[in-house]
Amino acid sequence: MSDHPRRSRPIETCRFCSGDLLASVFDTVFRDTEADERLFFAIPGALCVPCRQLYVDQQLIGILGLDGARCTFAIESDRVLQTGNAGQAPAA
Repeated sequence: MSDHPRRSRPIETCRFCSGDLLASVFDTVFRDTEADERLFFAIPGALCVPCRQLYVDQQLIGILGLDGARCTFAIESDRVLQTGNAGQAPAA
């Protein structure tokens, strides 16, 4: 028997509707219990497209200080910009 804790299996379907999850990186807005909104960019997560449930790792939620906060907006991050090209005008 190993001394390493067994990793939990990643979620593959939504626990609410059994829909497939889109694993990606999301730009999000979280609202805490005091109604303050906080913006976060490039949050790794999984989105259920049919019911719009966003799954984010609970450890990450704790690290970001979002315990008790609610995600009010999430959109898949734009991955068009590549290293070294940020801020440059597009070629004509």
